[in-house]
Amino acid sequence: MRVLLLAGCLLGGAAVAAADAGRVDDARLRTADEDPANWITHGRTWGEQRFSPLAQIDASNVGRLDLAWSQALEHERGVQTTPLVVDGVLYATGSWSVVYAFDAARGTALWKYDPQVDRVRAAEGCCGPVNRGVAVWGGMVYVGTLDGRLIALDAANGTPRWSADTFIDAAPGRNITGAPRVVKGRVLIGNGGADMGARGYVSAYDARSGELAWRFFTVPGNPALGFENATLAKAAMTWSGEEWWRWGGGGTVWDAMSYDPELDLLYIGVGNSSLFPRARRSPGGGDNLFVSSIVALRPDDGRYVWHFQLAPGEQWDYPATTQLVLIDTVFQGEQRKLLVQVPKHGFVYVLDRENGQLLSAEKFTRVTWASHYDLASGRPVENPEADYSRSGKPTLVWPGALGGHNWNPVSWNPRTGLLYFSETRMPSVFAMDPQVQLRERGRRYNTSLDMSAMLNNPAFMAEQANPRGSLIAWDVARARIAWQVEQPLPINGGTLSTAGNLVFHGATDGRLVAYRADSGEQLWEARTFGAVQGGPVSYAVDGRQYIAAGIGWGGGHSAALADGATLGGWRNASRIGVWTLDGQGVLPEPERFTGAIAAIPVTADEATLQRGVGLFMTHCGYCHGAGSGGVPDLNYMSKDTHARFEAIVRGGLLAARGMPAFAEQLSREEAEAIRQFLAARAAHAAAVR
Repeated sequence: MRVLLLAGCLLGGAAVAAADAGRVDDARLRTADEDPANWITHGRTWGEQRFSPLAQIDASNVGRLDLAWSQALEHERGVQTTPLVVDGVLYATGSWSVVYAFDAARGTALWKYDPQVDRVRAAEGCCGPVNRGVAVWGGMVYVGTLDGRLIALDAANGTPRWSADTFIDAAPGRNITGAPRVVKGRVLIGNGGADMGARGYVSAYDARSGELAWRFFTVPGNPALGFENATLAKAAMTWSGEEWWRWGGGGTVWDAMSYDPELDLLYIGVGNSSLFPRARRSPGGGDNLFVSSIVALRPDDGRYVWHFQLAPGEQWDYPATTQLVLIDTVFQGEQRKLLVQVPKHGFVYVLDRENGQLLSAEKFTRVTWASHYDLASGRPVENPEADYSRSGKPTLVWPGALGGHNWNPVSWNPRTGLLYFSETRMPSVFAMDPQVQLRERGRRYNTSLDMSAMLNNPAFMAEQANPRGSLIAWDVARARIAWQVEQPLPINGGTLSTAGNLVFHGATDGRLVAYRADSGEQLWEARTFGAVQGGPVSYAVDGRQYIAAGIGWGGGHSAALADGATLGGWRNASRIGVWTLDGQGVLPEPERFTGAIAAIPVTADEATLQRGVGLFMTHCGYCHGAGSGGVPDLNYMSKDTHARFEAIVRGGLLAARGMPAFAEQLSREEAEAIRQFLAARAAHAAAVR
């Protein structure tokens, strides 16, 4: 571990401001809504509404918004952070779990902490070396690292206070990309890796000492070893087969957590299944609890209270890990305590957060896996044709694996009664692909995505020819779209709503945009060049309001398409941008991408090239699919890289740079099929330039 203190930065007011992070405690978190100048937890409040009461910037003057400052971040592999702002200090994360602290008004660098993650191990997980942010409490800043550590840093200077290894085993494919939360003096953190055979859980650590307080497993383990508690023993009854636990189960808690202090309930979002196809994972059927579920726990000991399962026996990569928004409002004629979630599934779910009862589930996008929900039972009415694991046939399903809405944060405006989020309109083809051997655990995506079938499916390719997305304002009380704005690209970023009748939206085509919150009229936009993926935030210093956002393409989305920087010919640039009224800054233009396509002969036949397409999308596409996000565009592979291709791909020649070895996943013949496909793709790219 290494700490870098930037000389001369921790002087005078900056040092005092950084030390003020010590004033964050549970009492301050409980009253965060009364502290509009700061953004002290991931969703601004425990309820994760992402609404700022600040109104200095409003619909009448937002046109005067301009850049206040920007700071470049290292390691251009994607920025998904939600910055936190505590008493004049902005804390953010970049790629490889690096933590930064800046003076929130001036942008001066205060300190940086690089946890020096094991890049070989970290690169084995999904989806890129990204991080969604930190937690602040008791004078410390907490970060979860890709290689599984939870680290507490001194908020004043970035010096490590303690570190805990959160992984329960050393199997590859696990990681942490989510932001910790702090509740009642305990730091909460989950993990990723369901697609590669991880078993899900959420852990609580003493915020002062780093000692493990409790751990709640979201899926049962090997019955022969005994169950951790009675809840998991009951959950095991919803699984079937002789050795279903061999596949890990999935259910990882890689992002969503919210807390209601009045009910004293912690809500966690549980991820997708592992393996994907339920006929293989649990051949005798069953709901497979608690995959794709919202679970309520007691934060003192992790005791189970209730759950709601969005997709029983889930098999389409539909995790319930998107933001859990806690809202107190009139719903169906009655004042209710609501929990609202907009996950991949394509429905907006409204629950009574006291007991988990489903109150409403309405579609916001095209959905073919289910027709509707039976509110009496709380279960979806599935479309039998979407059950690819029973039919054995490639099946086009809406939404696809990227979801109708993904992890990118939503925001709620109590003044308009609207919830704002990005919509994605992209299907996927799922199948029990005979070409891909499903493996227990280990670093292989057990996703059942049939890449070859996608490329040969006319309906899928028609959608891919001009994929689109939108920004949706959802009327929670009426369960319908209030307004909708089309976006040029299908996958877009998070939102922020404010008391100034504004909603800020990060666009993948390289813009931060402000709309009227009540009508959707566009009022302002700033060119960011690269994508704004995470949620923008708002804060105030010395009475001046600011809007801040992370900029930089990367992570799982970059496998599907390029962002504004790549499409514009710029290199990916990772940075923090901050705007204010009458700002005087200028966001630097990124470097232009320059490269030449090498003429490499293609000697493979058409069948081998088709095989190479499927293998590439299965093993390489998560990072290299669109050639963006800080990873090389493989159209520009040099002759030397082609010559060393097997040494790189199977031998791990570039492992220290985050390119893992695939010797166990790919044979020499398979690696060569991928190389031949890449050579053919490069030749096509050169021909159409």
